[in-house]
Amino acid sequence: MGAFVLLLLAVAVFAVNAANNSNPVVKAFTENQLVPDILPQAPDALLDVEYKKSGKVVSLGNEIARVDVREAPQVTFKADAKDFYTLQFVDPDAPSRTNATKRSVNHWLVVNIPASDVSKGQTLTEYLGSGPPKGSGLHRYIFLLYRQPGRLTFDEKLISSKELTGRPLHSAQKFAEKYKLELQAGNFYQAQYDDSVLELQKRLNIAPAPV
Repeated sequence: MGAFVLLLLAVAVFAVNAANNSNPVVKAFTENQLVPDILPQAPDALLDVEYKKSGKVVSLGNEIARVDVREAPQVTFKADAKDFYTLQFVDPDAPSRTNATKRSVNHWLVVNIPASDVSKGQTLTEYLGSGPPKGSGLHRYIFLLYRQPGRLTFDEKLISSKELTGRPLHSAQKFAEKYKLELQAGNFYQAQYDDSVLELQKRLNIAPAPV
């Protein structure tokens, strides 16, 4: 009897691993160490993210230049018309992946999104495109979509696109736990330093960060 139970457990574990390996989202999040770096578990569904002005599409870790992500992207997903959603966009590799003392930087945070219309949501952190410091290597920029338990009241203050204060040391997971958010979908791209980052640093009035 005991051997039979062990066999069933082994089959179940094998089935779960096989399912994860066949899911491109789970596979990409795991292989790029987003699990466990910022999430205990990968999302099952892909979040569609496209930068309309540049024509760049986020595709599970593809590299995109800073000049192509200056403006907020179009984010689309399947949603229940009665539900509200939260969108987080973070960089866990600050100031670098090997020295992530500022993990994570909050680049964009929109809550109380009705159905799938991000433009009608409540912005808590205005969009800020990627800007990896010089010499810091590739950074992972992650979009995470959560379903809320209903329309919520959030106590976080608005962070404008001209502010850096309040962005570092943001935990996407702790924020989700605080408001009992359920992870639905995700996507990410990677970026590294180029000279256009100087424009962002000047706008935010910050000195280049040591890495």
